[in-house]
Amino acid sequence: MTVEGIEHLGKPGPIAITLFLVFISITMLITYWAAKKSKSTEDFYTAGGNISGLQNGFALAGDYMSAASFLGICGLVALTGFDGLIYLVGWVVGWPLLLFFVAEPLRNLGKYTLADAVAFRLNERPVRIATAFSSLFIVILYMIAQMVGGGKLIEMMFGLPYDAALVLVGSAMICYVLFGGMLATTWVQIIKAVMLLTGGFILALMALSHFNYNPLELFAEGARIYGDKVLAPGPLTKNPWDVVSLALALILGTAALPHILMRFYTVPDSKQARVSVLYASGIVGTFYILTFIIGFGAMVLLGQEAIQSIDKAGNVSALLLANHLGGVGFLGLIAAIAFATILAVVAGLTLSGAATLSHDFWVKIIKKGVASPKEQINVARLATLILGALSIFLGIVFKKQNVAFMVGLAFAVAASSNFPALVLTTFWRRCTTAGVVSSMIVGSVSALVLIYFSPTVQIDILGHTTALFPLKTPGLVSIPLSFITAIVVSLATNDKHAVDRFSLVKRQIHLGEFVVKHRELAHGENIVTQHPQMVPTSEIGVQTPPEETIDEGAKA
Repeated sequence: MTVEGIEHLGKPGPIAITLFLVFISITMLITYWAAKKSKSTEDFYTAGGNISGLQNGFALAGDYMSAASFLGICGLVALTGFDGLIYLVGWVVGWPLLLFFVAEPLRNLGKYTLADAVAFRLNERPVRIATAFSSLFIVILYMIAQMVGGGKLIEMMFGLPYDAALVLVGSAMICYVLFGGMLATTWVQIIKAVMLLTGGFILALMALSHFNYNPLELFAEGARIYGDKVLAPGPLTKNPWDVVSLALALILGTAALPHILMRFYTVPDSKQARVSVLYASGIVGTFYILTFIIGFGAMVLLGQEAIQSIDKAGNVSALLLANHLGGVGFLGLIAAIAFATILAVVAGLTLSGAATLSHDFWVKIIKKGVASPKEQINVARLATLILGALSIFLGIVFKKQNVAFMVGLAFAVAASSNFPALVLTTFWRRCTTAGVVSSMIVGSVSALVLIYFSPTVQIDILGHTTALFPLKTPGLVSIPLSFITAIVVSLATNDKHAVDRFSLVKRQIHLGEFVVKHRELAHGENIVTQHPQMVPTSEIGVQTPPEETIDEGAKA
């Protein structure tokens, strides 16, 4: 089987160009509107904390549903069948973890970044340095994959040179973050999420129309053509330990990605943080069901050999299916959606990296907490320019490499360094500064070393015949190793300050802004104008309010 009607790929078509220009124009207008509203550091980093739970739910989903999710998973399902479901389930299962264990504590403990929450009761300087390095590395890994995907997409659709395509993607992303901050980035992500859901639903529906709108008939046809192997675990799951390792990285990594966690500070309170995760879980789950149908549709309607004749990795299977079912116009629409996906995710990553550099490094470490709002915004914008230029440069450097493994590595590093630190400092009284810092270093380094010696790098990329480490992902080893390191070092060291402040952490997690508001009313302190969530309870000497007062406040 061959893919027909694709002679226009690599040539600028009027429909595709129009759709791209419409999207860019709308998002630039949003950036202009957001720029007039982004005056303070809170506006730039967190949109002033005024994003609703529903809006943040769509933005969270938009931040999470990356090019790897859309193009990569559709291709994986088209070429392997059932195996692609493992990735889908892993990415979805991480969201309940966010809902029940991460969203509320993070929202009530932090201000702008993950480091705020992790360093809440610990020695701030070493914890912020370790968290910042880990977060920046995750952001850069994730960003490389998105930039390469964006460059190849523009190159394929318009025939632009790859380097010029990267400059186009990077420039648009820099504008969103540099001028509009979190508010513009949020609305770009919301628009992208709506477009992606709509486009994915239409594409899946068009594929199912060939099978009486019955997914079971689609799967049965796939089994008839390629055998029952497409409905059962296959080449990606030969080693069951690989599946466990991958699942740990995807599930726990989801709950520790810095650009996802930063979104919890954009809502007014912890309740809206939970609401936003609830909405995002539904959106992400629905989207991944659609990608599974799209992937199977491409497998059956186009054929695996035909897809691989265009792209051996299968990453353009969704685009080829759109062209097959709806012609060049529908292909232009799906390509525009894929482009919007890449831009939105890269903008979120850049903002997260800029917040880490400016807030954690510059303000908290170099300036020791003393920096004017204007200075903070200027540093954040400078960091945005640096990260934007770096993402373009790295995208060019890695353009001939298979960077799909970088997304998995980003999840593995997040699960191995950020997740243990966040969980232990929040829920374990005996956790110490030395334990957290050691855990983050060991988790990050072990994940990097093991992935380098894994079959993913040694065999698939470097072409060697064997690999020293047998698993494709390091999570099964690096995550437990990180937890064990934190526990052993914490038990071996004494940190009275961290232990004493654990009771404050427990109150802050559950009561959050109410504790601050209670003290304002009791002492007549004028703090609420700064957003109550921005003021750590430790700075105003909070004591636990009377039980009946808490009940009355909760009822109110």
